[in-house]
Amino acid sequence: MKPIHLFYLFIVCFTFERCCSSEDLYTALVDLEKLLETERQVINSVDSYLKLEDERLSQLRFIRDNYMQMHQIASRDIHSYLANPVNAYILVKRLTTDWKTVESLMTSGPTEIAKAVFNNLTDLSNHETFPSPEDLSGAVDALLRLQDTYKLDTSTLAKGKIPAGKYSKTNEFIDNQFELTAGDCFELGRHSYINGDHYHTVLWMQEAIDRLDDEPIKTANRADILEYLAFSNYQQGNIRHALHLTAELLEIFPSHPRASGNKLYYESLIGKSTSSKKRGDEGDDVPIDETISESANVFEPREESEREAYESLCRGEKRISARTDSQLKCYYLDTTKKPYLRLSRIKVEEAFKKPKIVVFLDIMSDFEIEVIKNLSTPRLKRATVQNYKTGDLEVARYRISKSAWLKGEDHAVVARVNQRIEDITGLTTQTAEELQVVNYGIGGHYEPHYDFARREEKNAFKSLGTGNRIATWLNYMSDVDAGGATVFPILGITVWPRKGSAAFWYNLYKSGEGDLLTRHAACPVLVGSKWVSNKWFHERGQEFLRPCGLKINS
Repeated sequence: MKPIHLFYLFIVCFTFERCCSSEDLYTALVDLEKLLETERQVINSVDSYLKLEDERLSQLRFIRDNYMQMHQIASRDIHSYLANPVNAYILVKRLTTDWKTVESLMTSGPTEIAKAVFNNLTDLSNHETFPSPEDLSGAVDALLRLQDTYKLDTSTLAKGKIPAGKYSKTNEFIDNQFELTAGDCFELGRHSYINGDHYHTVLWMQEAIDRLDDEPIKTANRADILEYLAFSNYQQGNIRHALHLTAELLEIFPSHPRASGNKLYYESLIGKSTSSKKRGDEGDDVPIDETISESANVFEPREESEREAYESLCRGEKRISARTDSQLKCYYLDTTKKPYLRLSRIKVEEAFKKPKIVVFLDIMSDFEIEVIKNLSTPRLKRATVQNYKTGDLEVARYRISKSAWLKGEDHAVVARVNQRIEDITGLTTQTAEELQVVNYGIGGHYEPHYDFARREEKNAFKSLGTGNRIATWLNYMSDVDAGGATVFPILGITVWPRKGSAAFWYNLYKSGEGDLLTRHAACPVLVGSKWVSNKWFHERGQEFLRPCGLKINS
């Protein structure tokens, strides 16, 4: 959108100045007749200015009404509204990229009142609760991550429809009152382009064009979309389509600074390809990726990557055999030798036999969960990982969440939960880490990792002085509408979050060697908010509670 210029007002003022400064116009009728033409120009100038000003104000009213409509609907059920990642992305975009349009329209106003209002809004935008460009970038990354992990169709996602339940293959969708605009889709494509991700650029720029055609008030520029779309098609090796899109770009923008050169370049590449065919060489479009071998089209069996297994489990696809699954049992924990649990009925579900991974049900009450969430909320900070070389904590793109640490002395409920974990596991919490509370937001996830430190990670946990992480206890403190599972890619198992339950496994063999089969991940949260809390037990203090074994993998 172009800012309104005051050029026409300058014409009006200049015309009046010219009329008033003349001394002899009134002395001849022929000269007075010329004033009618001048008056016509004044009317046209004022009329042109008013049209531009009306357009500016109409745009502001449209934006204001759009903001108000979304805000009113969101306020009815804030949790459900923000649980949808499409809504979360739209909210962040409205207060970042779209905000620049509001700034432009406000600052182009002619009055001091408009400037005063804008200054107040500028002060607001500098407040810590106002989203930053990094927040928008994170929201875009999250939406693209969800699209890939759960194989979400671009058009369906743009409509705000998210698969319901645990499995993405379900035909049921969580409907949303808002869809992405062409501008929203353009921003997703532009962000992908900046990151060198031409696959997603093509998907979202094409969706932007499809939506732009149906918009009465355009939210994106067709020429901009075509430029990104053409070049990304070229980068993917689809040169003929890139040429077609560039030709369309030149039709609507003949003087485009780069399109003419790109068109000639694409034509030359296609010409070379055609010449090669005539000589009997293979190929259609010129491959952009020079790492593609001549035998790329020949089927060669390959091992499944960890990411493919991880994403498959996140989608709820069955990965273990029916025989293995049939051997898993549910039972009550033997509490006869545990004084504090003697009157309790602890329900246990086996998730895997060896390594033994179990899920305890109904471990935390709703009251305890709310207390821990309330205690941790004001302390939440971006979750970190440990640099295996230096031992320093740092943020990482493969772990997106916020966390806080709670001590037993912070509240009686925290102490009680710690004691319960100690009683059930039979391990001491005296040398365990504090209770880490984690909240996963838009697309929040933690890619496959080990909880224990491997041999090369010599500085990990050095500052604690309690040895390696011998075991992990994971409390699930919320249900998750869709996604958010804990998965073990090597074992092929998925543990779904259930409020009040807890997962437990040993990270180390009794010999102290790390169990590589315990590699696990937290799947991206598709819909909802995921709350968990971790208790990591360390080696020191467990010598008589879990004696060492004599075999390496025992």
